[in-house]
Amino acid sequence: MNKKDLLIGFVIGIFTALLGSYLFVTFFTRFDISTGIQTIKQQGYMGKVITIGTVLDLAVFWLLLNRNEEMKARGIILAVIVLAISTLFI
Repeated sequence: MNKKDLLIGFVIGIFTALLGSYLFVTFFTRFDISTGIQTIKQQGYMGKVITIGTVLDLAVFWLLLNRNEEMKARGIILAVIVLAISTLFI
């Protein structure tokens, strides 16, 4: 069950980062989501927006630790590491 919890945490981490990126584009830019993503890609800021989106993972990580779900919290950390490495190539 440990690998399943790790995978669940990883998926939660990826979706949370995507949600954080969506919220950033929605609330802190003057564009709608599709125009905002196109503009961010053109200007070369996609990696930075994804990195900002991962800040939301911190809250989920803290919540999982408080609920004693350490393997899911490790999945969150794994997702953050994968996203950090992927932003180097974006």
